Amino acid sequence: DLFTMDLRQFLMCLSLCTAFALSKPTEKKDRVHHEPQLSDKVHNDAQSFDYDHDAFLGAEEAKTFDQLTPEESKERLGKIVSKIDGDKDGFVTVDELKDWIKFAQKRWIYEDVERQWKGHDLNEDGLVSWEEYKNATYGYVLDDPDPDDGFNYKQMMVRDERRFKMADKDGDLIATKEEFTAFLHPEEYDYMKDIVVQETMEDIDKNADGFIDLEEYIGDMYSHDGNADEPEWVKTEREQFVEFRDKNRDGKMDKEETKDWILPSDYDHAEAEARHLVYESDQNKDGKLTKEEIVDKYDLFVGSQATDFGEALVRHDEF
Repeated sequence: DLFTMDLRQFLMCLSLCTAFALSKPTEKKDRVHHEPQLSDKVHNDAQSFDYDHDAFLGAEEAKTFDQLTPEESKERLGKIVSKIDGDKDGFVTVDELKDWIKFAQKRWIYEDVERQWKGHDLNEDGLVSWEEYKNATYGYVLDDPDPDDGFNYKQMMVRDERRFKMADKDGDLIATKEEFTAFLHPEEYDYMKDIVVQETMEDIDKNADGFIDLEEYIGDMYSHDGNADEPEWVKTEREQFVEFRDKNRDGKMDKEETKDWILPSDYDHAEAEARHLVYESDQNKDGKLTKEEIVDKYDLFVGSQATDFGEALVRHDEF
């Protein structure tokens, strides 16, 4: 079956790519989930509001505003404000703004979920059951219990099922879109963090004692490949393990220590930006924003031809 072959080749490629990446001594595998930066631009409002535009809209969406007249920009911004005001009380709070910024930054995740949703909601009832996911993902390979490529689909499926059950809050083995998002992107959800830690530990913990020792930790990032001399970064990682990762100094990392390593509590850029936007726009200093206050400062939140005229002209010339 062609589909079976494609799926097997894809999964094999996935495993081989991983193995290949690990076998390159110069490349370091990063297990840590960092909050991404809100923008790659410098945050200097005295020069431009480009950073704020990227933060508030997401970089891709921000570009679309640069083509609009100030009037069009204000109109679109007004519609966005209505979405941000979650409790519909006519005010935008720091928390509502922070949630919106996080949503804008993670737009690609929701787009990825939309794509996958179409392939898995087979009966189009607006839900994805474990059976639907299993059949769409593993259906063909399960018909052949002994695939000749030796790839362990069964093991992958068991792991997927466990993660699906964790994402499925009410335990009915049927995922809403939000639960399906938690299944596909568990690192984005607090209630899924334990499964991220568990899966990471299982990948690295080769002797299956429930801990990650120093050699397992290094072995996950670096393959000796017969080289006696370790690169400098590997020596640094050994020191990191001893000094910082293994907090209780027992020579190995337990679940909590692994969680601190791969899911660090980073500085909250979204909250800092939300506070900044409120501070700059809050005319009556009541700590929250009305739609009027936001639209009055529209050039801080979104671009337009007026704020980005030079760039718009350059783009027009390219066409």
